[in-house]
Amino acid sequence: MPSLAQRAFAEWLGTAFLLAAVVGSGIMAEKLAGGNVALALLCNTISTGAILVVLILIFGPVSGAHFNPAVTLAFALRNRTAWADAAIYVAAQVAGAIVGVWIAHLMFELSVWQVSLTQRHGAGQWLAEAVATFGLLATIFGVAARTPGAIPYAVGLYITSAYWFTASTSFANPAVTIARSLSDTFAGIAPHGVAAFIAAQLVGPALAIPLARWLWRP
Repeated sequence: MPSLAQRAFAEWLGTAFLLAAVVGSGIMAEKLAGGNVALALLCNTISTGAILVVLILIFGPVSGAHFNPAVTLAFALRNRTAWADAAIYVAAQVAGAIVGVWIAHLMFELSVWQVSLTQRHGAGQWLAEAVATFGLLATIFGVAARTPGAIPYAVGLYITSAYWFTASTSFANPAVTIARSLSDTFAGIAPHGVAAFIAAQLVGPALAIPLARWLWRP
């Protein structure tokens, strides 16, 4: 089994790549879409869904490829991850997410330190984040119960779909939410919207864990 240092590094690096893809593809899409927001979102979606498949395939054997504090919390609550390890995972995920945003800025020759001005708030957005995170965890638990080898593809496809069927474009990840508040680009979220998004995202584990116990018992 990989050491905790190896697993934490995998979570850090994987989350950094994820955010570099989310923010970088958003910047590129906005530059090339000529003001067509739907086209820009489609490009952003494809990149995000594709990188998730790749990153889970790479880092899944090392750390489980959580890249998401909500996923780590759910695994800890199900006794699949030790609480001490979970705390380190979450710290690595948040740090990696921020580094990924900064790297995206550097690649496109933007200011590294930014604060988003994009407003994302309201009951519909909060409900969307709860739904998005619940669906993500249900996808992971459900697929893991029968065909664990398909998890990378299921997660990538779920997020690709959820970008479009949720009003919030499916952040579904507290680390992603924090990091995207530090990017005043296509993928950003104003800092004052972060706490409500994270609160809504934590509804996901609260609902998905009892569902998993009921539907997918070992």
